[in-house]
Amino acid sequence: MRKLCPYIESFPSPVKIQKIFPHAPTTPLTRASDALQFRAVKTDTSPSRQVALGLVQMSCGEQPEENLATAIERIRFAAGRGAQIICLQELFRSQYFCQREDTSLFRLAEPIPSATTDTLSRVAAELEIVVVASLFEQRAEGLFHNTAVVFDADGTLLGKYRKMHIPDDPLSYEKFDFTPGDLGFRTFRTRYANIGVLVCWDQWFPEAARLTALSGAQILFYPTAIGWHLAEAPEERRAQHQAWEIIQRSHAVANGVYVAAVNRVGQEGGLQFWGASFVSDPFGGLVAQASHDAEETLIVSCDLTRLDTVRQNWPFLRDRRIDAYDNLTRRYLD
Repeated sequence: MRKLCPYIESFPSPVKIQKIFPHAPTTPLTRASDALQFRAVKTDTSPSRQVALGLVQMSCGEQPEENLATAIERIRFAAGRGAQIICLQELFRSQYFCQREDTSLFRLAEPIPSATTDTLSRVAAELEIVVVASLFEQRAEGLFHNTAVVFDADGTLLGKYRKMHIPDDPLSYEKFDFTPGDLGFRTFRTRYANIGVLVCWDQWFPEAARLTALSGAQILFYPTAIGWHLAEAPEERRAQHQAWEIIQRSHAVANGVYVAAVNRVGQEGGLQFWGASFVSDPFGGLVAQASHDAEETLIVSCDLTRLDTVRQNWPFLRDRRIDAYDNLTRRYLD
């Protein structure tokens, strides 16, 4: 099942903005087709810079090699429909094993590089696409990370990001499995766009999105595995999903970037993964969203020239008071 989404053409909003300039601009203001009303003081003659994203939302079985084969099939599907940067969900090679504390599940981990990364590298080079993949990394004996790898369109492994924020919730005992990341927040300069990758629980922390955006990311990817407990009431499910979506769309607004969240789907153990993978534009608008209960591959086109438009008219990065934020490095102000 797939869903094709049109190129981004607008940031719908009822807000009308009037800007007053002390001196007349040297070139006429140009009406914009989005809610910002004006692209910038100067006439924007830059050509559109479109990049097509592919979000693979899938369910996972018990056999890692079968899950890998399914992921490769979906990558080829997305690339065949124009996707240039394709992102898989968190820990796509296996079912979500963090629902219990069990040392036997460490056998699912692999070093980086590995046979899996070799396969992904070959596919990226063959199809001339960028691939973002989340893996269970064995760094050394008894030392494991939840790690995302990024391959450029020539198959080069550009680097990896190790998940920084590690949860410990009912049926999500990740502190047992993963050591917190130590590579910092990173941007990868790929053939098609500058992308940042954060993983699942990272999505609740605005500091992570901000630092990644400040390193040059135009698109933030969030490979994810999040779901409902089976006994949760419908209203609880709605509230949790709404919060999950709102926090990530707010990262898009606050940083003037695209955000792509890629979740798994289906029931595994005591969790019903809620899918709903989506892309938000830099104004927080939903460009595309998958369903809660089906395997889907979203193909979403993003216009990178929109970042300049949004950031010029909503200059949050300009107006940050970087001289006043020292206390953010403290746990609590008491």
